[in-house]
Amino acid sequence: MKMIVGLGNPGRKYEKTKHNMGFMTIARLADRYNTELTKHEFEAMTGSFRYQGEKILLVKPLTYMNDSGRAVGPLMGYYQIQPDEILVIHDDMDIKLGKIKLREKGSAGGHNGIKSIISVLGTQDFKRCRIGIQHPDKATVVDWVLTPFSKQDQPLAESGLDQATDAASDWIEHGDFQATMNRFNH
Repeated sequence: MKMIVGLGNPGRKYEKTKHNMGFMTIARLADRYNTELTKHEFEAMTGSFRYQGEKILLVKPLTYMNDSGRAVGPLMGYYQIQPDEILVIHDDMDIKLGKIKLREKGSAGGHNGIKSIISVLGTQDFKRCRIGIQHPDKATVVDWVLTPFSKQDQPLAESGLDQATDAASDWIEHGDFQATMNRFNH
């Protein structure tokens, strides 16, 4: 079984903000695999499908970004998922807009959603797909992550979402995250 978690904030107010790149990727994966996130469990919206017999669980925590672990931990316990079976997709200000970076483990790097998951799981050993949103020039970090992309930045943001969706699909379909990293980390 694989669990793919997209981080973001619930509600229309945050729908198209930079901090919701994880939610946006989960929506694209749901479309690609013809499934919907209709189940409300453990403070998250979930949907699942099977790929070559393996169950794939898509997750959007509804706890707000900084408390994402509150949804992820109980879901992992309920479905008996190990940390190496999850992929967390989230925005990252330290990566250029339109780029992604995959890693198998590591620190939170200042990302509060990841800090929350690490705290609940007690380990940093879980896969991540970080989608670049670039660091703000003048705006404060909170203002930056909680605003939508500008019209001129939207095509690069879409490119990042496409790459993240393709990378998650690659892992779903081939099961070898090291090979996925080799294909997508440039």
